[in-house]
Amino acid sequence: MLVRALTGMEPDRWAEEQRRGMTIDLGFAWMTLPSGEQIAFVDVPGHERFVSNMLAGAGPAPAVMFIVAADEGWMPQSAEHLAAIDALGVRHGILVVTRADLADPAPALREAARQIAATSLGPDTEAVAVSALDGRGLPELTGALTRLAGRLPRPDPRSGVRLWLDRVFAIKGSGTVVTGTLQAGTVRTGGELILTPAMRPVRIRGVQSLGAAAGQVSGVARVALNLRGVGTRELSRGMALVQPGTWTLTSLIDVRLGMHPAEEREPRPASQEQPMPLSPRLTLHIGAARTVTRVRMLGTGIARLSLAQALPLHVGDRVLLRDPGAAAGRASGQPIYGATVLDVMPPRLRGSGSAAAAQRELASWPEQPAAPDLLRRHRLLRASAASAMGLRNLPPPVSGDWLADPEHWQGLRRLLVQAVAAHAASDPLAAGLPVDAARAELGLPDRGLVEALAARQPGDDGAEQLELAGGYLRRGGGRGTQPAQVPEAVRAILADLADAPFRAPDAGRLQELGLDNRTAAAAERAGLLLRLPGNVVLAAGATDQAARILARLPQPFTAAEARQALETTRRVAIPLLEHLDRAGITRRLPDDRRVMREPSGSRN
Repeated sequence: MLVRALTGMEPDRWAEEQRRGMTIDLGFAWMTLPSGEQIAFVDVPGHERFVSNMLAGAGPAPAVMFIVAADEGWMPQSAEHLAAIDALGVRHGILVVTRADLADPAPALREAARQIAATSLGPDTEAVAVSALDGRGLPELTGALTRLAGRLPRPDPRSGVRLWLDRVFAIKGSGTVVTGTLQAGTVRTGGELILTPAMRPVRIRGVQSLGAAAGQVSGVARVALNLRGVGTRELSRGMALVQPGTWTLTSLIDVRLGMHPAEEREPRPASQEQPMPLSPRLTLHIGAARTVTRVRMLGTGIARLSLAQALPLHVGDRVLLRDPGAAAGRASGQPIYGATVLDVMPPRLRGSGSAAAAQRELASWPEQPAAPDLLRRHRLLRASAASAMGLRNLPPPVSGDWLADPEHWQGLRRLLVQAVAAHAASDPLAAGLPVDAARAELGLPDRGLVEALAARQPGDDGAEQLELAGGYLRRGGGRGTQPAQVPEAVRAILADLADAPFRAPDAGRLQELGLDNRTAAAAERAGLLLRLPGNVVLAAGATDQAARILARLPQPFTAAEARQALETTRRVAIPLLEHLDRAGITRRLPDDRRVMREPSGSRN
């Protein structure tokens, strides 16, 4: 009756509601304030049998008009509704005592104000006594509503849209229409939203707000959207339309619990804290949605919730938990708890003690977690995932789309330097540690992260510098590419070749020294050896040395003349000459003689 007196509109939509004079489902009305601003009302049922409907309407609302009847006073339903408002963290509202024509409103005002003062609404909630029947107090109530509207924070019209659906119906000639309270962001005709939890894109055919068509509407506002490409049978109350990429659809969350302050207002010393006695199965409410959730207490005040239905959530969202099965015998109705979402992508709990460690970490977080808190926990996050978690003021990416906790990033850098050093020590002739091997060793999801870690970091000294070439990591800092340790077999071969550079060791000598193919290949990559077909092994400088010797021969020259000049055998001379041909140092003529292509002085 009060909403009808204020707005001139009947919020009760069903004949049964009007016949019984009792709100059963959500009702909607609006009015224009003297300031010219329009405000909308979502009329919610007061009876305890319709608490779920009440929460569907109250959940997205930024403010409440809390009503108590003067002739009935404070009722069990009043306590339950106030507990729900407090659990949701609603901070703006007006206390209205109705039926002032039937009884003195003062006692009801005093008791209601006392109860409200201990909740999120606070002790400064404005109170008005009215009579919808004879009109007393209505001008004062209109003034209080004007002041309330002026105090409400203005949400960012650029925020991501999340519209919880509270009505779904069809209009002949227009098709599917949904309504809800737009809490933030902007909806536009022609825009696209994602229907959750199906993650199905839908197109907005038309937008209305408070009965008037609009090209776009920004929150907070009551909106009706005409949707294209989806039928009413595919939609239901509690689903949400979200802006793509701006919300995390999740069925697992970590939360901080908060009991109804009427039950426990003053914080206790940490030594006296005890875990809340929660049922292992509760009903979770947010916006117009509700779903069953399994509860795992991690410790005092911190719980992990496994939702039966995935919901689009942000870090910092406020959810409400009810235990419908515990209502019997309680004068105040069903137990109601509020909870703040701390993490919408919590990591798995592995091993004994992991739950307690998670509780300690999460309990230290602020009421509204920020990007540094989540990065400390996750260590690495994609910027797109962090934005979908609702995090703002993100740090610059360390690589591509990746964000990193600074301390973890420094630790990864130290581990990478150690891994490169350990690989060089175990395989000194290797080209370096392969990037993919480093990625696997550090447990990183992207090789780009390894490449970013290998780049010079602020404060690096020479011992910490790394070089990346050809997909391999090795120590840098002016050390060159020569290995710190040369295997004894390679040292022995180089000693053999020192006085006779083209007398390549035969297979027996190679076997005697223990130079296998793997070691020989590594020595070649390290710039120590030159390997030619036929298992011919020479020192790395043999190419230039042979070019200088052959350049002194009369041109052109035969293979035999080259063999004699190099003081070697045909087994070595032929593959060496073919190598020089391929390198463009010599050119083979049709009569099998050769000529030098370039002066020897051009080579070192």
